Parts: sequence; C-alpha cells; structure tokens
Amino acid sequence: MDAAEREETFRRLAAHMPGRTPTAKGPKDQPDPFRSVVSCLLSAQSRDVNTAAAVTALFQLARTPDDMLRLSEAEIAAAIKPCGLYNMKARSIRRLCHALIEEHDRVVPQTREGLMGLPGIGRKCADIVMSFTFDEDVIAVDTHVFRVCNRTGITQERTADKTAAALERDVPDWARRDGHFWLIQFGKSVCLSRRPRCESCFLNDLCRAFSATGGVVPPPSA
Repeated sequence: MDAAEREETFRRLAAHMPGRTPTAKGPKDQPDPFRSVVSCLLSAQSRDVNTAAAVTALFQLARTPDDMLRLSEAEIAAAIKPCGLYNMKARSIRRLCHALIEEHDRVVPQTREGLMGLPGIGRKCADIVMSFTFDEDVIAVDTHVFRVCNRTGITQERTADKTAAALERDVPDWARRDGHFWLIQFGKSVCLSRRPRCESCFLNDLCRAFSATGGVVPPPSA
C-alpha cells in the first residue's frame, strides 16, 4: 500500500474496531513491570491457557528478581512446564533476573533497546511491555497483527520484527496508540487465519490478497 491507502485503511479500522480501553493491561494482565516481562517471556510459542497456568504457578513461588533467584533452575522449570520450552525459559528467567539486579538496579528498562537487552526478550515482547506496561504508543506484532498487515498489504515483510519496523516507519502518527488493538481485533473477527471473511470485509477494496485472487477468498494460510 502507498501512504494514502494506509491512511484510509487505519481510518476504517478505527471506525469498525475497538481501540485501547482505560483498563487495558495486555493479555498477561500483570500488576508490575517485572511480572509483565517474565510473563511475556513465558508466552513465546505457548497457547494463552498454558501460559496462564505457568504464570500462576511461577508467581506463587516468587514475584521479584531476588526471590526468583532463590529458586533453582529445576524449580522454575517445574513451575512453568505447562508453557513448553520450560528448560530454556527457566535459564532465560534466571539470566534475566541476574541482568536486572546487576545492570539495572532491579528496575525493568522502559525503552525498546533496554528491554531487548534483557535475556530472552525480543522485539515482540519488548513492544508488548512498552505498550501495556509503560503506555507507549507502539504497535506490537503478534501472529494476528503479522497476518493482517502482510495479507492486506499494509506491510510486505517476511518476519514479525521486520513488520514491526515497517509499521513504526509507515503508520500515521495518529494511529500508533490504538493500532495494535484495531489490528488484533480485526484479525480475530474478520481477517481470520483459515477462513477470512473477505466478501463482507470493509477493507476488501484495499486488500492486496483479495485483489490478487480476483475477489476469491484466499486459501488457508500456514
């Protein structure tokens, strides 16, 4: 899409999709930055229900970097087992806690660069924490946002990180605050992964996938 088409796309999204609410706390709904960043780390390649079980079990044992380091790696791994990749994530959590204590005086960084400097924290997690915990106007790219952006033509990228960078560069300033919310709700309700509702979609005249197939619903995506 060119700049004018992106502007129109976001205006329609704003008109049809719910935006940020005053109580928006993100999918992990954690009360402080430390638990927010750890929860986001645990969510990688994990279903929400499994992440929630791991988060609950872990924070029943420890809620601060110091308390977390009193647990062994095996104890952390056992608590977070529901979310998968638990041995690797347990190591990352201990390394993250060491970094917070030794390099940040136990304070979670508020910048993308600072967050991504923590063990186990990538661009997606950093942006989610910035948006939901620190109330920054950034568009975090999860699976729904990635699919919507690259299916419609808002972006043309092959990875989530490149999609996030393109959105940061190209999205109109006024759309940055609620853009994540509009895109994720659109992905969940209209631009579905396997059966997108293209014929009734309010963006189908702008959508690159729709026009490329001559108005035929695109086949299931991977």
